[in-house]
Amino acid sequence: SQRPLLFTTTMSSSQLLILLFTLLCLSLSFTSGATDQAPPYRLGVAIRDITGPAAEVNMMGYAMPGQRTHGIHLRLRSRIFLIEHKETKNRVVYVNNDIAMCMQSVKETLVERLHAMGKKEYTRDNLIIGSTHTHSGPGGFSWYTLYDVTSLGFVKENFNAVVDGILQGILLAEGALRDGRLKINAGQLLESNINRSPTAYDENPAEERELYKEDGNTEKTMTVLRFEGADGEELGVLSWFPVHCTSMNNTNQFISGDNKGYASYIFEKYKNPDALPGQNTFVAAFGQSNEGDVSPNTRGPKCPNGDTCDLLHSTCSGNVEDCIASGPGRDMVESTQIIGMNQFKKALELYNSATTEITGPVELRHSHVDMTQVRISPNYTSTHKEEDTCKAALGFSFAAGTTDGPGSRFWIQGDNSTGNPFWKWVSSFLAKPTPEQIQCQHPKPILIDVGLTKPSPWTPPILPVQLTMLGKELIICSVPAEFSTMAGRRLKKQVKATLIKYGKATNETHIVISGLANAYAGYVTTYEEYLQQRYEGASTLFGPHTLAAYTQEMDRLARDLGLGQPSLAGPTPPNLQNHTWNFRPGVVADTHPLGGKFGDIRTDADDVYESGQQVKVEFWGAHLNNNLFIEGTFLAVEQKDVSGEWKTILTDGDWDTTLQWQRHLIAESIITIRWNISREIPSGTYRIHHYGTSKSLFGEKTPYEGVSKEFKVVQQN
Repeated sequence: SQRPLLFTTTMSSSQLLILLFTLLCLSLSFTSGATDQAPPYRLGVAIRDITGPAAEVNMMGYAMPGQRTHGIHLRLRSRIFLIEHKETKNRVVYVNNDIAMCMQSVKETLVERLHAMGKKEYTRDNLIIGSTHTHSGPGGFSWYTLYDVTSLGFVKENFNAVVDGILQGILLAEGALRDGRLKINAGQLLESNINRSPTAYDENPAEERELYKEDGNTEKTMTVLRFEGADGEELGVLSWFPVHCTSMNNTNQFISGDNKGYASYIFEKYKNPDALPGQNTFVAAFGQSNEGDVSPNTRGPKCPNGDTCDLLHSTCSGNVEDCIASGPGRDMVESTQIIGMNQFKKALELYNSATTEITGPVELRHSHVDMTQVRISPNYTSTHKEEDTCKAALGFSFAAGTTDGPGSRFWIQGDNSTGNPFWKWVSSFLAKPTPEQIQCQHPKPILIDVGLTKPSPWTPPILPVQLTMLGKELIICSVPAEFSTMAGRRLKKQVKATLIKYGKATNETHIVISGLANAYAGYVTTYEEYLQQRYEGASTLFGPHTLAAYTQEMDRLARDLGLGQPSLAGPTPPNLQNHTWNFRPGVVADTHPLGGKFGDIRTDADDVYESGQQVKVEFWGAHLNNNLFIEGTFLAVEQKDVSGEWKTILTDGDWDTTLQWQRHLIAESIITIRWNISREIPSGTYRIHHYGTSKSLFGEKTPYEGVSKEFKVVQQN
């Protein structure tokens, strides 16, 4: 038989050594790849507490006046990811916040404060301030009336908690900058979201829906960015997946990050099991995407008798209040846990298997656009004619709410009639729609003409659009609204096509929408969905061509980036910080029962508990808003160690604890602390510790503490 050619000649020992060395070099060049190069980025991550007033402040999201904070289930966090390209020095900061949405007031104030500190390298262009869209956090942090009405105005304490936390987090992330690498991955997450307006989605062209038949009427792709140091140290993970944070429904009164907050909590505990919440070094964020019509309540809407709701109007016998969707769990808490756990597991899988490294530059484009007067090219409109946006307005179906959180029985979804004469008469006192406005918004029957209210609009007219590219691997489209599934798909398709045209992207480039970012102005549906006037269409503020306007403006940024030219800054949004209002009464004074003191026990713990049981202790306390305990805690579950010292093992930032505030008589407060003992808790001696601050009639604030008796926890066999 013929021998291999390599051995057909005789080689000297020196020739053999040269050959072996050459083969070794070739082997290394084929196997090592980009990770043998110097890390292209400097990366910094941080986490900060942004939990606002935990008592008597309306929650932002469902717009239910009676849904006010009465305690904490899970603290709210800001998670910061700073990326600097070492060669160009370009930076981008992605901030993911456990809040309902980023209000324009938050980003504008952040830029202003950073510049006042001399940090002018941070601008509107390179700050992406995103949100998880939890509906279980305190509201009142907007400069615009519509978003502050149910909280009785601007809540300065909450605004400061959010802005201060983000600001400190950016500075911490900057201080933590180190050489590092980014890796990206994506995959399908199933059984974690459904479309809550399927009849509107089905109005989109059949050929368009066919393009997305694998995912169907919601997007199933989760995209994950892995942050690691040059030495391989794991720094954090940033992910995007579209699903509303409405697992906790509108009866909930405990502050919570909802399903995405829980996913972050579990991922961070998994990576830093010995760290208390907020003290972890590994940071895990679950960002929001085009979730406008996407619900976590996967069992879908049902009537009280178990029948299916009317699909077109989401009613039961004509009433929207009875058509309610539910999640996969036995109650809203378990549903939150299940949907959050699903996101965590998929993110962990993608994180662990991420191999595609991002190595290119950080490129940024940003503009402000007056969305009330955009002239749109026929290239972007569904009518294929030149069209215009409108002054902002809300339709009648806005008041009907959704199956995640129904509104009032006076309205229904899918209402594109001329509207109820009585409510038209009532709404005309706020602003009477002009004939031009009625025609522009058609077929939306206008309930509140928020763009024509006096002395100023109730919603922001000047809004940001922002485009970020990381190498050729990731495009981030940051938008100030809730895009429906198909609206997001259309925007991404156009932007990606333009960037491919200019050689900035490829077919393999990942593209995500960062929703509810930098500002907030309602929903964005497709033209076809808008005509159905369900909740999402009624909440699409700038008329039927809103999506076309956003697509045109975002495509302009993509074109600018492709051509290497700057984007127009656009008009500057007004600063309304001196024009806010508030009718919410503050804390006057705290009292306790005669002869007692703050921190006294009202109901103590039992002597012995088994794992799986709940500890419940009540204290005579004070109002929670006297001290927000930012980066602290109102409670501690403490374990006695072998030396007799007490060690905190859980706080009010842990899933297994709940802090409840309840007013008693006129100025007394009952603080109830619950601890659900998990199976992982070892047998031992424990106690419950409460921290609070009381306020006197003269305004003096005094810290106090209360401690339960010691009790035993015994593990079940």
